[in-house]
Amino acid sequence: MLKKSLFLFCLFVSVSFAQVNVEKEKEAIKQADIEFSNLSVKEGFHKAFLAYVADDGVLLRPNSYPFEGKKAIEELYSKSSDSSYTLTWKPSFADVSSSGDMGYTYGTWELKVKTGGDKPSYGTYATFWKKDKNGNWKFVLDTGNDGLGK
Repeated sequence: MLKKSLFLFCLFVSVSFAQVNVEKEKEAIKQADIEFSNLSVKEGFHKAFLAYVADDGVLLRPNSYPFEGKKAIEELYSKSSDSSYTLTWKPSFADVSSSGDMGYTYGTWELKVKTGGDKPSYGTYATFWKKDKNGNWKFVLDTGNDGLGK
């Protein structure tokens, strides 16, 4: 019994003092953001957003109340098509909490109309991330601004 108690105590202490490699997690969250953008190109940004949103995720969009929760975001995207344009983005910066389970990215985005006639639109964004129960990064808040000149 004493050996079992000592083992459990040592396990608890080692887990309690486990260090999170913050630099590694910064790269992981940045990579998740890049993969999110890549999926937007491959499958369309609606599918990408639905794949990366947490169940309680929120979208903040201009001239609109927040879209709160995955179901509200699914409903939003069911009313429109994203087949006539491509949305891509690139994170410029990422940071994570010392516990390694929350973080944020920000960067720039580009929207191209597929007909080719219009000039692309550009802007900035910020995405706040949280790890899900499986250790995958999902966004809990996403917002962006347009008007970045290029």
